[in-house]
Amino acid sequence: MAAGEVWLRELEAIGGPGDVVVRPGDLAAYGYDATPGYRGVPDAVVFVRSTEQVQEVVRLARRHRLPVIARGSGTNLSGGTVPVSGGIVVAFARMNRILEIDEANLTVTVEPGVLTAQIHQAVEERGLFYPPDPGSMAISTIGGNVAENAGGLRGLKYGVTGDYVMGLDAVLASGELVRTGGKNVKDVAGYDLTSLFVGSEGTLGIVTRVTLKLLPLPEYRRVAVATFGAVEAAARAVSRIIAARIVPATLEFLDRGTIGAVEDYAHVGLPTGVEAMLLMAQDGPQPVVDRDVERMAVLCREEGALDVQVAASPQEGDRLMAARRFALSALARRRPTTILEDATVPRSRLAEMVRAIQRAARRHEVEICTFGHAGDGNLHPTCLTDERDPAEMERVEAAFEEIFAAAVDLGGTITGEHGVGLSKRSYLGWKLGETGLGVLRAVKQALDPEGILNPGKVVPETTRRRQVVRSA
Repeated sequence: MAAGEVWLRELEAIGGPGDVVVRPGDLAAYGYDATPGYRGVPDAVVFVRSTEQVQEVVRLARRHRLPVIARGSGTNLSGGTVPVSGGIVVAFARMNRILEIDEANLTVTVEPGVLTAQIHQAVEERGLFYPPDPGSMAISTIGGNVAENAGGLRGLKYGVTGDYVMGLDAVLASGELVRTGGKNVKDVAGYDLTSLFVGSEGTLGIVTRVTLKLLPLPEYRRVAVATFGAVEAAARAVSRIIAARIVPATLEFLDRGTIGAVEDYAHVGLPTGVEAMLLMAQDGPQPVVDRDVERMAVLCREEGALDVQVAASPQEGDRLMAARRFALSALARRRPTTILEDATVPRSRLAEMVRAIQRAARRHEVEICTFGHAGDGNLHPTCLTDERDPAEMERVEAAFEEIFAAAVDLGGTITGEHGVGLSKRSYLGWKLGETGLGVLRAVKQALDPEGILNPGKVVPETTRRRQVVRSA
């Protein structure tokens, strides 16, 4: 028996019938995720059903020095689940149970393969609320959300996934299980190990169980739309709203290109002749919601909004929010390749960041539409391109490098909710500095000395040199 077949037989003994995939055509489907331009081929895929199986797979991988890559739905946008060095993909699609909804302690405990939207539905049926709502929540898994520390449309008021993870189980590179946190609202015993694993993208351990914090379901919600003839006016309106001590549940920005693409796709009646649009929502007690929506409308008009419309019904509000979620899908229809990025700046620098994105697009002659979570300064410049054109792809890369440099210069960061993965790792030093990278490498070395957990992700081998860009 060849050496390669030994580990495969061991893997098949761990998985049940039909749980191990090795046919080349099937493996190809697990060689990429939602990030264009990155490909790999795993040696095998195993669909796990329990923590104990994950432990056995990791121990096998360690014995045979094989990479192990955890995977949910593969919706991440930073190449975080691409098996660049081959190895075993641990797929969680069949480890997808909601284990407990604890109404007394306001928690829900789940397996990593549960779809995020299923958690929303299950807890809302009991009058409870899990706030994080990534745009991909209908198909993304909670394990992937934890791995990437995903955000979403309610991040301004409610934060990101990591703000709701109270505890988790993670399988270490040794195959041992570590259990962190729990249901205690106050728990400060030792280092914050829960936060260490959140956002680590499967490079420090594989999460097999998560306990999430819940809130009471808001009793009332309203949605409004404001349109502008200039991007800067919309950005100023965002700053005015925040400065007025209003914290909306949602405050989303769409530029002209994105509005047109969404309307072509969803046909919800968006005005396509404007330069920018703000989608605003508030939730909570009705008097507070009504007051905040009216104040936001006034502030938008004072900043020159062409029009402000408040949704006439909850159903109309739901249609507008759903249309925003179509932004990536709508833009993806325009060119063969869609590259969505994730630059974040302090909210007061939003207008400067939008202008920097527009300058980069013009300078490098690429088409970039921008939408995103304006309220928390998290923009998604989205390039419509064709990865089969090497010259255009070089210009795209140069444009995004300029955009990330601008974000850091404005006091921002290279990612607000999509993770580092493959695509951002060479920029990470711009944010953390060499000392920060040294800490990162020390943590990785301590927990995964043989480097078998999702190798090639997050921790950079080198840092890109910063280009010096002058404003046009």
